[in-house]
Amino acid sequence: MADFTIYIGNKNYSSWSLRAWLVMKAAGAPFREVLIPLWQPESKGEVLRHSPSGKVPALVHGDVTVWESLAIGEYLAEQAPAAGLWPSDSAARAAARAASAEMHAGFLPLRRHLPMNMRASVPGREIPPEVRLDIDRIAAMWRDCRRRFGADGPYLFGRFTIADAMFAPVASRFRTYHVALGGEAQSYADALFSHPPLQEWEKAARAEPMVVAQFEV
Repeated sequence: MADFTIYIGNKNYSSWSLRAWLVMKAAGAPFREVLIPLWQPESKGEVLRHSPSGKVPALVHGDVTVWESLAIGEYLAEQAPAAGLWPSDSAARAAARAASAEMHAGFLPLRRHLPMNMRASVPGREIPPEVRLDIDRIAAMWRDCRRRFGADGPYLFGRFTIADAMFAPVASRFRTYHVALGGEAQSYADALFSHPPLQEWEKAARAEPMVVAQFEV
């Protein structure tokens, strides 16, 4: 099997890079990561050398390039079926795909108002109503998945899946901005923070020298 290379952006800020990288870790195949500092004058040109969309993450596997986080997850699920990146049960798998797609396509107010910044701690930030709706929907989804499918482990569907990778940056945002969750939703967020690959990413994010002013709140 050809080697995997994943091109990512700043670990402190790039939520989509984190998602794909966590799936790479869960797939269990060795890979090389290449970090391209974003929001610099030369960033776009460098990313375009590896990603036709001009965005990261991008996964290169032999002569195959996959340039979008959820598509990377689907590709890796096909390449490493034994890793169980989607739940084996059809109902759970459908729910995991739906939750992942909802995260992929939605929650724009939350993303705009609470940008990912793993180094920061910002208590007391005002939460507009449209962001509160996003938070409530996400917490409800987490509770529902845990209740219906999470009996065999601490994650949404028991073991770690693509769905957990999709929501890990959101849990990071909730912690950065001190969003109170409570109950099962908070327990799930705590499980994500205990996930060793996420801890590895966070350690690297905190050590990064790059600072992007627009994401420093």
